Amino acid sequence: MGALAWLTSRRRAATEASVLAGEASAEAARKTELTEPEFPVVGDTRAAAFFDLDNTVMQGAALFHFGRGLYKRKFFDTRELARFAWQQTYFRVAGAEHAGHMADVRTSALSIVQGHRVDELMAIGEEIYDEYMAGRIWPGTRSLAQAHLDAGQKVWLVTAAPVETATIIAARLGLTGALGTVAESIDGVYTGRLVGEPLHGPAKAEAVRALAAAEHLDLARCAAYSDSANDIPMLSLVGYPYAINPDSRLRGHARDHGWRLRDYRTGRKAARVGLPAAAGVGAVAGGAAAAVAIRRRR
Repeated sequence: MGALAWLTSRRRAATEASVLAGEASAEAARKTELTEPEFPVVGDTRAAAFFDLDNTVMQGAALFHFGRGLYKRKFFDTRELARFAWQQTYFRVAGAEHAGHMADVRTSALSIVQGHRVDELMAIGEEIYDEYMAGRIWPGTRSLAQAHLDAGQKVWLVTAAPVETATIIAARLGLTGALGTVAESIDGVYTGRLVGEPLHGPAKAEAVRALAAAEHLDLARCAAYSDSANDIPMLSLVGYPYAINPDSRLRGHARDHGWRLRDYRTGRKAARVGLPAAAGVGAVAGGAAAAVAIRRRR
């Protein structure tokens, strides 16, 4: 056999061996995966699932889209838009929850709805969901929630967004219900004040803990899903924490602690979505910024 023929034969053999090795490895991995316990466990009524909303279930922030809808309906003017946009930009760039700044954001957001009826905002929220949110639900996360429902388990959204908005989204997705930030109302009219604090960070964990006690759930058998390191307290409560489309801090924490990870973003899109993931309750001003941009283009 000539030298060239010998080299060609060796390369072909190496290629075939590589293919065989790859296929064998993939099959071994598949068999290993199949030997894991089924999750979620069908019929385990002491288990449930808790899903963060912004960038976990839905692309972007619920308040971002809600703000767009309210601006379209002339709930606030251009001057307020500029203030909200600045607050949102500061919050995202700083990446920290300074108490004074967060109070300003809450005050601005609440001023939008002050004096309006709860049923009026609920009706508008239904319209805004259809206009801006329905097409932004992550199919992968939706499938995860449906797996819990199909297993006979309850599924709740847990979000810093207003509880009214969260309830609308949960209902549209066929989920059990929602935990969200509660704005005070008297005789069905918003006062412009919160009941307690925004459901954010550690407050989410406390809400999940309280709901689990009321529902007689075993948190060690429950699952939680989030994109943000702000939700590590909530994720740490359950036996099955998932990092979904995680920001960099949560990704690192998940890897260090062996948490399951799912990322439904790809390429540059993932980088764009990653930055707003930590925006939390400040996301309301994102809608203002978007509305400013739309106004300028027009």
